[in-house]
Parts: sequence; structure tokens; C-alpha cells
Amino acid sequence: MGNQVLTPIELEQDRSQDEQFELLHEADGSMWTSLIANLRDAFSSKKQAPLQLSSTPVAVHDALESEPVWKTLADSIQDLFFPKKLPPLQLTSKPVAVTNPLEIHRDPKSSAISAGIHVLVIGLIAFFIYWQIKTRPAVRKAVVTPVDISPFIPMAPKTMAVMGGGGGGGNHELVQASKGKLPKFDKQQIVPPQKLLIDHPKLAVAPTVVMPQQVKMPDAAMPNLGIPQSNQVALASQGGGAGSGFGQGSGGGIGSGSGGGIGPGSGGGTGGGVYHPGGGVSAPQVTYSVDPEFSDEARRAKYQGICIVSLIVDAQGNPQHVRVVRPLGMGLDEKAVEAVKQYRFKPAMYKGHPVPVEIQVEVNFRIY
Repeated sequence: MGNQVLTPIELEQDRSQDEQFELLHEADGSMWTSLIANLRDAFSSKKQAPLQLSSTPVAVHDALESEPVWKTLADSIQDLFFPKKLPPLQLTSKPVAVTNPLEIHRDPKSSAISAGIHVLVIGLIAFFIYWQIKTRPAVRKAVVTPVDISPFIPMAPKTMAVMGGGGGGGNHELVQASKGKLPKFDKQQIVPPQKLLIDHPKLAVAPTVVMPQQVKMPDAAMPNLGIPQSNQVALASQGGGAGSGFGQGSGGGIGSGSGGGIGPGSGGGTGGGVYHPGGGVSAPQVTYSVDPEFSDEARRAKYQGICIVSLIVDAQGNPQHVRVVRPLGMGLDEKAVEAVKQYRFKPAMYKGHPVPVEIQVEVNFRIY
């Protein structure tokens, strides 16, 4: 690597042959030689002849020079009223012959190929759309559980040979209740069924049992009231129960239950009444529940506790007859009932069939 020495031509001519040789030797030397020479020239530079300018100035036309305004204005007015006639324009170009594109007939093969490609592409698009519609997963329909808002009334299943519970009664007699016909069905009981003690009373009120009037039950063709399933026909007896009625139960009904219905059980009506978990009856299982809301009064007072709610889970798993057994107060009882009414259950089972069951639910109000 060498350094290029740039010097004017005049200085090159004035230098001696030895100096020119020294410069050439320095230019052809190595990098270190050039570095040492530069350092030497920096500290002890040689005096050179003064620079002499041999160039002469050249006259240049002023590009910014312009004509006076009055002259340009006069030229413009003259061109406006007395325009100069220019020689006619002569065209030197020649037209080129071009073929008409509409006169060119397309090859039938290319037209058929283009039509086939278009049909194929449209067919593929239609097939893809059909395949997407066919393979699209079916929309699952929402399963809506019908909520029975009618009051719960135990009914007798048609397949049951033995009537279920709904009530019971008796009059503390040692003899089994006598066989007889059923009293009149009514939604509200005024007089419980009993033996006829007074013939032709002045204010006669027909005895009834709590039973929906649309229920049809087998009845014995007997002149007196009693239990149709009883085998005792010798003596007139109401049975060993209590609260009037016939049977071994209590409550003014007929049977071994409790209440104004017919048969073992409670709640009125017939057909098993309301069962309780145990003795072959499985407990219902909660499938859907909601958290209870706090009332404004309880939230301000930071009041919390447990409210016990009693309810009947019918054969469809819906809550019925929701009521508070152990109240909590401060508006939380109503919130507990409102939450339990939204519960859904897997119904209790007895001998392979869903049955209504009475249970109690603890609704916990806790501030975390």
C-alpha cells in the first residue's frame, strides 16, 4: 500500500530529478515507510515554491438578466392583435397498418378449454359449499325443563293395585275399621268421615276427605262409610286411629296415614302421598342450584347464617311447596325461598319409579 501524492504539474516540472525519484520511491514504499515520511514532513516540512495561477477568467452571460416589463408587454399585445403566421405543419410520420382484433376468430379448442375450466371451477365451489353444509354439526336444541307451577297433589298411579297414602284417622277403637264406601271428595274438609250417630240431624253436613274431585277410585257398594279394602264387616268401627275418620292413622282421613286424605302417607289425596328418604326411597340429587342473594338490610348489617327450607321434590325433579322451617330474618328468608325455587333435582326413586319426596335444604348465607 502506498500514498498517492497529488501535486500540480508546474511543481512537478520544477522539482529536480532527485526529488522526483524520492517521491516515487516514497509512493512505492511500504505502509511503514509512508507513515515515517508523513511524520517527518509534519515536524520538518520542506519549503515549496509559491503557487502561481495561470488560468484566466471567462466572460459568462448573466442568466438572471431579463427584458424590461414594457417591452414584454408590448410584445404580448402585438402577438394578440397581430399574430405571426407560422408555416404550415408538415407531418413526417407515416401510419402503420394494424390488424382489427375483432376480425380475429378464436380457436374453438381454446374456447372449449376455457368453458370447461369455468364449469370445473364453479362445480368445485358448489361441491365445497354442499360439503360444508352437509358436514356441519347439527345444532343442539336447548333442553328446557317444564316447570310445573300447579300445586302438588299426590295422585294414585294407574298401575298401583294398592292405594297409596294421603291421610288417616280413627276413633281409638279396638276393632279394625269396618268395610264401607268412601265419602265425598272435596278440596277442603269440613266434617271428617265417621259412624252415623244421629239419624236425620237438623244441620246435616256431608263428611268429606281431602281429594281432587277429578280422581277416580274404586269404591265398595256399601251403605255405610268405611275403608273399601277392609275385611271387617261384622261391627261398625272407625279403627284405632285418632282425629276421627277411619283407620289406624290420624287427621280425619281414611287409612294409616296422617291428614285428610286416603291411605298411608300425608298431604291429602292418594297415590303414595309424600315419601321421605329411607326405607327403599332414594334421596333426590341436586342437578342445578343457584347461590342466594343477600338482602340490602342483611348486607349493611353484615348479617349471616343458615336458613332451613322445606320442600317437596316431585316426580319430575321440580321443587314444590317451598317454605321456611327455620327462619333467619332480615329479608334472607324470602331470598332463600327464591333461590330454592330455581333448584332442579334428579327425582327420588322407589321400586324403580320416581316418587315425590319431602326434604329439607340448608341455605347458607355467608359473607366472605
